[in-house]
Amino acid sequence: MSATSTLLVFTNCPDPASADALAAALVELRLAACVNVLAPCRSLYRWQGKVEQASEVPLLIKTTAGRYAAVEAEIRARHPYELPEIVAVPIEAGLPAYLQWVQDETRPD
Repeated sequence: MSATSTLLVFTNCPDPASADALAAALVELRLAACVNVLAPCRSLYRWQGKVEQASEVPLLIKTTAGRYAAVEAEIRARHPYELPEIVAVPIEAGLPAYLQWVQDETRPD
């Protein structure tokens, strides 16, 4: 994967305030071109041997492979969870002008 490949990164935050703060930081730092802050959802998961439930706010982060390490580091630094979900998937196809916009907006100043 090249550094200019476009990625969609997923994470979940425990509440709207932390989701909004993380999304704003990622865009302001040019680590993401866009972050969609979705409606809260209910997550069920196994944690430390127990099945847990939580309300979470999903984030869809549009960035590039070249910026992924910095995105991951920023999420880890700002996220309140001990082990945040951070999953990146490559975007195989998309509107060329949109993918170029992601490239342009995530270039460091």
